[in-house]
Amino acid sequence: MAKDTRERILAAALDMFSRNGYAGTNIRELAASVGLVKSSTYKHFESKEEIWNALLDEMIAYYDERFGSPEHLPPVPDSPEELVAMTMRLVSFTVHDEKVVKTRKLLTIEQFRDDRARVLATRYFLTGLTEMFTRIFSGMMDKGLLRREDPAMIAFAYTAPISALIHLCGREPEKTDESLARAEAFSRHFIKAYGVDEHVG
Repeated sequence: MAKDTRERILAAALDMFSRNGYAGTNIRELAASVGLVKSSTYKHFESKEEIWNALLDEMIAYYDERFGSPEHLPPVPDSPEELVAMTMRLVSFTVHDEKVVKTRKLLTIEQFRDDRARVLATRYFLTGLTEMFTRIFSGMMDKGLLRREDPAMIAFAYTAPISALIHLCGREPEKTDESLARAEAFSRHFIKAYGVDEHVG
């Protein structure tokens, strides 16, 4: 029961932090949103800061398990078409998963206030993606699917435009379908540019 209450508090915190930011979130209102009084919240968390850090811990685990990370790589594709499919699966998850969408908003708001949010924003918006795809592309080069290039450089070239399209979906949700189509078109363009001729088509 206590675990369920704790999870409900964290879910409400994610919602409120992503809408109002850390400073704009009031513990009394947070408690009321899950049917508690303020003092009851402190049976589960000692402070708003503890709620914040527990929420970030939960979202790191959630994201790494479902999306992947440099430490938890998805399988290296066996064909260019598998690269497109994997990319679009990851993009779709990032754009449509409610928890991830809220976490992206939260990190965007709080990266200028909180050091941990800043580090995570850099990881999820840039370095983690680049590191993950560096290893994926290195594996694809070993399989003869991509030209032998600097995998870190082409990973950066691949992930930056796709990341920009993901952020566009957050700012302008009405452009989500268009952005997903552009991401897939870019993935196929990348294969034409860097794929080994015999595998392209």
